[in-house]
Formats: sequence, C-alpha cells, structure tokens
Amino acid sequence: MKPQCKTFRFALAVCAGLAFAGVGEADFAAGAVAPTIVPVEKLMKIGALPDIVQGSPAAPDTIIEYASMTCSHCAAFHESVWPRVKSKYVDSGRAKFILREFPLDAVAAAGFMLARCAGPEKRNLLIDQLFADQKDWAFTEKPIERLRAEVKKVEMSDAEFETCLKDQHLFEAVNQTRDLAAAAFEIHATPTFFVNGHKLTGEVAIEDFDKILEAPAK
Repeated sequence: MKPQCKTFRFALAVCAGLAFAGVGEADFAAGAVAPTIVPVEKLMKIGALPDIVQGSPAAPDTIIEYASMTCSHCAAFHESVWPRVKSKYVDSGRAKFILREFPLDAVAAAGFMLARCAGPEKRNLLIDQLFADQKDWAFTEKPIERLRAEVKKVEMSDAEFETCLKDQHLFEAVNQTRDLAAAAFEIHATPTFFVNGHKLTGEVAIEDFDKILEAPAK
C-alpha cells in the first residue's frame, strides 16, 4: 500500500514521484469513448476548488478535462490538440473549457498549487507553460527547485513560492478535487474529458471532440 500524504512537506519526502493508489496515466486506445454519459449539471456541481473557465461561461457546449501536471499524455494533448480545440470551439464562443486538478503524485499537486497561487488570470497560462516545459521539471532529481524557476516566468517571487507550498488547505483542496471526481465519475486515469457529459479517456484527437460537438442535435 502506498503511503498517505498528510502534509506537503511530508508528501515531498515520501510520495514524490509515486502515483496515488488507483489512478494513473491513461493507457487506453486513442480517443476511447467510455460508455458513461454524465449530466453536465452534475459535473458542474463537483469540485473542492472554484472552476476557472476559459471561454464564455454562457457557451452552449461544455468541455471539462481532469489532468495531472506530471502526466505525459496530458502534456501531449496541451501541445498538439488543445490549440485546435481552443481555436475551433472555445475562442469561437461555442464551448467553455474547464481544467480540473487530478494530481497523480505530490509533484503534480505542487504544480497545481502554484498555478492557483498565481491567481485566476495567470492560472491557465502557468498550466500551459508547465505542460510545455514538463520534461524540464517534472522528471528531474529536484522538481520543486525546477518549479521555482518555472514560476519566476510569471513573476512569482521566492516568498510567494514558499508561502504557496506551505498552504495545507490548498494542498488538501487540490487532492480533494481528485478524490471527489474519482468517486463521482469513476475516473481512473488522466487525461479524462467530459464533452457535453460524454466521457473521453486517453490520447484524444480533435476528431474525437468533433464527433460529439458536431453531432446533429436530437
């Protein structure tokens, strides 16, 4: 049994680099569509942290991603697929996009904490940056020190960095977001998407979003 992470400092010493029990990176076929369809209203009610919406909150379609900052499949999505989804559906006003925290380890939790501490206006910017630079910090011998260098790019000071990572309430909220989603929506891997409630798991392509968002209304 993997050790339980009680505090962030303890987590770094014991849990860094270890996947949380029962969840892991997706190893499914690309764009695998799970049979689950969750009502959007239910999806919007689950979460320990306030959602930060990209796009118009009034957009008719809803895309929710559960991701981990140390998930290579998540980084691949944000590098190659997300720009096309953003351009076609989010920037056009057709869909709102919400990324929710689903950390697979303590280092991923740290990344999410720092993104929250950067503030609502910089949170998604920092997440995109951390995914783009993932190989430079996530899989190194001293990932926390490399994260320190990453957040300086969004003008976070050393004092703010230290204060953020000592925020036990935030650490617990980030992990509670994962735990609530895992229990409510049977999420076992990252990335997992809900596109108008339709569950997509694995390495999705723009065509997987198109099949749902371009389908004729019934």
